[in-house]
Amino acid sequence: CTQVLKWPDLRVAVNLSPVHFRSRELIDTIKSILKETGLAPERLELEITESVLIKDTAAALDILNALKALGVNIAMDDFGTGYSSLGYLNSFPFDKLKIDRSFISSLEDQEKSRAIVRSVLSLGESLQMTITAEGVEKIEQVEFLMREGCQQVQGYYFGRPVPARELTAFLRKWKGFGIENAAA
Repeated sequence: CTQVLKWPDLRVAVNLSPVHFRSRELIDTIKSILKETGLAPERLELEITESVLIKDTAAALDILNALKALGVNIAMDDFGTGYSSLGYLNSFPFDKLKIDRSFISSLEDQEKSRAIVRSVLSLGESLQMTITAEGVEKIEQVEFLMREGCQQVQGYYFGRPVPARELTAFLRKWKGFGIENAAA
């Protein structure tokens, strides 16, 4: 969280493992980190997978509500790969859905994947959730996603994971990806 303060207007996303999510200290730890670093809570996004919710949905709901009360954003990662994701959307306070890469990788050759992605984008819009497409590796995927109204994309098309110091240098020089009109 200290590092993200050096990156104006960026949000940091952190994957929460099932072990971390079920930790009794999770809420206090996040409160403490936000206080110590001075990071605005809305600049922190916690990503969880559906499997984290399955074991004890009542406890998971309590934890998610406590995290939302802190002001952090909650994202469901790998959306579309679980058993009852739609039911969870009705019950849990998600801000974002991250479409699993398996649907993105097959966009070009599988109409079913295109239909599923369109449906998730429509669902997200109806529920006023941000949608991120994961695993974007080709300009054709970017073009399709932008044309269909996807708000955010991530993947190797834009860059591989890098250490914080390399990202800082990259951001200083960054002028955009040049894809603003890719969907036109």
